[in-house]
Amino acid sequence: MLHYQGRGDVHHHLVRSLGDLIAAAVLPDAAHARALGVAEAPQNLHGVRGHLHRGLGHVALHEGHVEPLGLVGGIDGPGRAVHHGAHVAQAHFHIGEKGLYLLEAPHLHAEGLAGARVGHRVVHGGEKFKASCLITDEVVNTIRELSPLAPLHNPAGILGIEAARKVFGNVPMVAVFDTAFHSTMPPKAYMYAIPYEYYEKYGVRRYGFHGTSHKYVAHKAAEYLEEPIERLKLITCHLGNGSSIAAVDQGKVVDTSMGMTPLAGLMMGTRCGDLDPSVVNYLKYTLNITGHELDEILNKKSGLLGISGVSSDKRDVEEAAAAGNKRAQLASDMLNYQIKKTVGAYIAAMGGVDAIVFTGGIGEHDAIARAKVCHHMDWLGIRIDTEKNKHPVGDVCEITAWGAKVRTLVIATDEELMIARDTKEVLEK
Repeated sequence: MLHYQGRGDVHHHLVRSLGDLIAAAVLPDAAHARALGVAEAPQNLHGVRGHLHRGLGHVALHEGHVEPLGLVGGIDGPGRAVHHGAHVAQAHFHIGEKGLYLLEAPHLHAEGLAGARVGHRVVHGGEKFKASCLITDEVVNTIRELSPLAPLHNPAGILGIEAARKVFGNVPMVAVFDTAFHSTMPPKAYMYAIPYEYYEKYGVRRYGFHGTSHKYVAHKAAEYLEEPIERLKLITCHLGNGSSIAAVDQGKVVDTSMGMTPLAGLMMGTRCGDLDPSVVNYLKYTLNITGHELDEILNKKSGLLGISGVSSDKRDVEEAAAAGNKRAQLASDMLNYQIKKTVGAYIAAMGGVDAIVFTGGIGEHDAIARAKVCHHMDWLGIRIDTEKNKHPVGDVCEITAWGAKVRTLVIATDEELMIARDTKEVLEK
């Protein structure tokens, strides 16, 4: 969402801006919020834990994913430094009834903002935005027009932009779109087989998400493999509470698993993933519920949580499965199977693959999932080293078994750095 880049020393002071911004990871509890200077942490509001990265003359303030107060499972700590030798400080936000409270941040005096820039993560760019761009009033209005495609995320993104404008004034700002990296998909991959007029009139098609992460790890893989990305066929697996897979052929996405919204594709923490559309109507009328209630079920009560009955966190699911919980084992098996099936499909779509990349919370840390996805894939040239897979080391770790034709990598994603790079690139054009 909000990425602040600037120069100068780091200080802490209180800044208050207007706008009810729905943003990222939560303040863990009311006591912690009070300790940071917030009188109360209402249960129906959202808070933000941001991280301030400083190094090589720039800092980037960023936010994570939306989480309700009290649900802190799966949230990482302060995060990685953007550069070697950089150090990390924290910036805390709180969303109150009267707006966004920036509790700890770079001191916003005029000289401290010299040369500063702000990059905003915007979830849905539709077909209007195929690359990151400078934010203008026209851009904000277009993002607002695209809100029906992402009713929970784009309005929040706009509020973030408006709040940042109030705080940072005329500092140049850039919008970085989750959908942009996937804009190279051909029509045969992004079209749905419904009346064509729905695409023309309403933009109904596959867009794909997690584009910033897929772009980062694809380029990081090419760098590690010491090959131009234009010569590689890659499959990038961003696996976490939200998961998606992308087929990247010669640096361009040719297919991805998420669809018009992030609900499609693989089953996820609480999302159902791909589903026979008839199930929607069947449940709606059988349960006598509204479309909104059904949307809540498919987005927030399904996936790993819905199948296991244990948790939306893959770690909890695996722990329960190891203890003999059959539903938890089923949830784990379903997800691993769907990942394997999608990887196989994308190998066929691209006519081969040079490397498979695992990233995200599950992709980086779940050795069991990686092992099961790659199991019995020898005939495709995919085989991983058991010991290396158990203990991957570093931001890029190769777990390929000796003699395997396809390289398998575990790469720590860094969407914040990717947004910072895009921001810099746009403003230097």
